[in-house]
Amino acid sequence: MPIILKQGRERSLLRRHPWIFSGAVHHMEEEPASGATVDLFSFDKQFLARAAYSPHSQIRARVWTFDSNETVDADFFRRNIREAIVSRSRFQVSSQSNAYRLLYAESDGIPGLIVDRYGDVLVLQSLTAGSEFWKETIADLLLEETGLSTIYERSDADVRELEGLEPKIGLLRGALLESPLTIYEHGLKFLVDVEHGHKTGFYLDQRQNRLRVRELARDKDILDCFCYTGGFTVNALAGGARSVLSVDASGEALTLAKENVILNGLPLDKVNFTKGDVFQLLRKFRDENRSFDLIILDPPKFAPTAAQAERAARGYKDINLLAFKLLRPNGILVTFSCSGGVDTALFQKIIAGAALDAGVEAQIVEHLSQGPDHPVSFHFPEGTYLKGLICFRPG
Repeated sequence: MPIILKQGRERSLLRRHPWIFSGAVHHMEEEPASGATVDLFSFDKQFLARAAYSPHSQIRARVWTFDSNETVDADFFRRNIREAIVSRSRFQVSSQSNAYRLLYAESDGIPGLIVDRYGDVLVLQSLTAGSEFWKETIADLLLEETGLSTIYERSDADVRELEGLEPKIGLLRGALLESPLTIYEHGLKFLVDVEHGHKTGFYLDQRQNRLRVRELARDKDILDCFCYTGGFTVNALAGGARSVLSVDASGEALTLAKENVILNGLPLDKVNFTKGDVFQLLRKFRDENRSFDLIILDPPKFAPTAAQAERAARGYKDINLLAFKLLRPNGILVTFSCSGGVDTALFQKIIAGAALDAGVEAQIVEHLSQGPDHPVSFHFPEGTYLKGLICFRPG
């Protein structure tokens, strides 16, 4: 079914960016079904791409292929799934962990679809009309290509509402034989609640960064903010931290974090789990003249889109300013943003402003990002969402 774009609105597609917004559409002969495959044409009727149609979203079409000879069918998805599996194998992701991102949406040629592997269980997130349209076909192909038998669906992200989709949670294929699941990562074990946890249960994108914290942790007093189920906390203890104060707003997450410390045989007497609002607790620690050698800030997404960046910038600045005030001389701040609406340059500017307002000298010593199981297409820079800085406060 053809969709004709307005004059000049084909430029992003010629750069192979996979999104077309509603304002770029000139006309179509009839309204396609949600998720249906459509052909995109320039105003002068030149073929541009084959895409999934989303009638409710501002992103009206997401490109499957720029090749007019390529049919969007089961074989199309099988090829993309196989290539993603080969990619993870090529970069030896499974040698580091049995939990990793198997399919990363636009970056792996299947917009709106996230598939994470936790041992023998796949967890699937369908976030767009197109991925929802093909979900059952893709589920069957995933089992065929991986040899696994269980897929648990966690299609409950807020963005589904923008696509006119209801949240869906539950078994898609097979049976979940244990809950929580146990995974391993760089020699450590973690319990993962794929049924109720954040995202698909664990922050797989932080794998390499957790290991980096382990390498920096020896003999340090550490503050782990937004600790969730203890990924950084466990690594800090495994790295020989003198003490860890782990803070999160969720009591359930903290319970799992404590279980993860026990699971790895690490010293519980070196860690203090504290439930509360991180912003309030950081101010309380400042007023109590508390200080730390290493502080980790891994907050939730403050700005999903660029339109919310200004509000998010205030939040990032506040917590980083407080963290700098709590940081001892020769201390290290490991700070992150997972907000798509805050790019790397803006994030660095925010952290610089926080250090200035805190009255401390600080240096960036490392830039951190997501791992190779979260690849970023040159044509889709939005795939880069995790930004991290390791900052050093000279003594």
